[in-house]
Amino acid sequence: MGSGIKGLFRNLFGGGAAAEVPAKAETPTEYNGYLIHPALRRQGSGWLIAGSITKAFPEGTREHQFIRADTFTVRADGVLFCIQKAKQIIDEQGDRIFDAR
Repeated sequence: MGSGIKGLFRNLFGGGAAAEVPAKAETPTEYNGYLIHPALRRQGSGWLIAGSITKAFPEGTREHQFIRADTFTVRADGVLFCIQKAKQIIDEQGDRIFDAR
């Protein structure tokens, strides 16, 4: 079987690690001194909300990653929701999101 056929079957039946890889990186969104990095992931026929929030501190840049159970069929809608949720996290927790858990 050629690699094209194998890839077709893998995509049809969910095999391989391709579903784990985030979609293309979005341009970060600045919000109140933080950078929001949407990183939606393909899940079935939809997009799983995932991303990270970063902030530069004198000792270096810190990062908080998040994943939500929400999925969207339209990727652009998912990106907008991801940014909205990240802003909510920032507003509610501020720099505490970078504290060790």
